[in-house]
Amino acid sequence: MRILVTGSTGLIGTALVPLLSGRGHEVIRLVRPGSASSTDVVHWDPRSGTIDAAAIEGLDGVVHLAGENIAAGRWRATQKDQIRESRVGGTNLLSESLARLARPPQVWISASAIGYYGDRGDEILREESPPGFGFLPKVCVAWEAATKAAEDRGIRVVHLRTGIVFSKAGGALAKMLPVFGMGVGGVIGNGRQYMSWVALDDVIGAIHHAMTTDGLRGPVNAVAPTPVTNREFTKTLGRVLSRPTLFPLPALVARLALGEMANELLLASQRVAPARLIASGYQFRFPDLEGALRHLLEKAPGGESTS
Repeated sequence: MRILVTGSTGLIGTALVPLLSGRGHEVIRLVRPGSASSTDVVHWDPRSGTIDAAAIEGLDGVVHLAGENIAAGRWRATQKDQIRESRVGGTNLLSESLARLARPPQVWISASAIGYYGDRGDEILREESPPGFGFLPKVCVAWEAATKAAEDRGIRVVHLRTGIVFSKAGGALAKMLPVFGMGVGGVIGNGRQYMSWVALDDVIGAIHHAMTTDGLRGPVNAVAPTPVTNREFTKTLGRVLSRPTLFPLPALVARLALGEMANELLLASQRVAPARLIASGYQFRFPDLEGALRHLLEKAPGGESTS
């Protein structure tokens, strides 16, 4: 397949591109002006609404991962605008551009997030669950709706609602490791909020699965089948690292430090099930948290390194 990838330099993109290439696909990276040019690069500029449409003619598939980092800093008004526009505006531009092609791609995997569901306590959330309330649910609803032009053109669109992606290379786990490694990690808030996580290997596996599974379309939850509470996660990571986890982060302190972002990223509870992935036959490489962490951190049972 000839596959276009946006966000190719991000955490997921840097793992996905070599996987696709290794499986015999031709990968073209959609990047902003000023990025290094090469035979596998096409340029676009979501802010100005420009894209090299001729260069994306004849694609078989698209994986759209581009978007502003939601945890880059406190959510001031300008930061929230950038988060929303980077997702909705960029997706709109890509959607309309693909819809106008003489030979549009057959499938488009468009990134979304479990932020769609908001703070839902112990409720088990499947793809048909309604959106929640707050900034992130509003962004996710608009983000997914921005693919309408492509869907109307007959392109099979999959909205991959990704959970907390675990990798040593970046993201949430990489930020937590120094703290937990020093033995000063602990539960956040009351620790009862659910964390729906997924190993990076399973994210890229789910993307490839969705691209090659004709029956999948619409929302697909990209999370491991075993969500855990923050307290369970804290104990498990401490056990894998052989470190104590005695220093909690009270909810009040988190809110004082991060404001609205603390409520939606650290304290919100999202117990999400990958119902459609499982029903379509996807086999998770790392379905349980401790096994995933030991693989990612190269820790055998007992805490010793496997490297």
